[in-house]
Amino acid sequence: MEGLDDPWIDDDAGRLVRPYTVSNGRTRPSSHLDLLSMVKSTGRVKQSQLGIDHSQALVLCKDPISVAEVAAHLKLPAVVTKVLLCDLVDCGAVTTQAPGPTVDKSDRPLLEALLDGLQRRL
Repeated sequence: MEGLDDPWIDDDAGRLVRPYTVSNGRTRPSSHLDLLSMVKSTGRVKQSQLGIDHSQALVLCKDPISVAEVAAHLKLPAVVTKVLLCDLVDCGAVTTQAPGPTVDKSDRPLLEALLDGLQRRL
């Protein structure tokens, strides 16, 4: 994360604060977020109004970004990231958009075309 100095991450040791402390011990987000859900800042909440982890997540959401990408940048487990992002949704700091429709697993021609394409790339 460019521009964000995190005193709680050590280059060698990793995160110095346990993930459950970031989410205040919560293990379930307040609403459903898929790893591929897109998150974007609304601009209605200022970083200075938030804690450090929420603030860092908000900075990442300046442009649309997936939940998985936010988790990777924050170096947090996905479930902890989902809790943080749901907090931001609940206070109006970000909006979310669910991922597009999933592939119909019964669509054999589509799956065969996908397999063929993957085999050609290998």
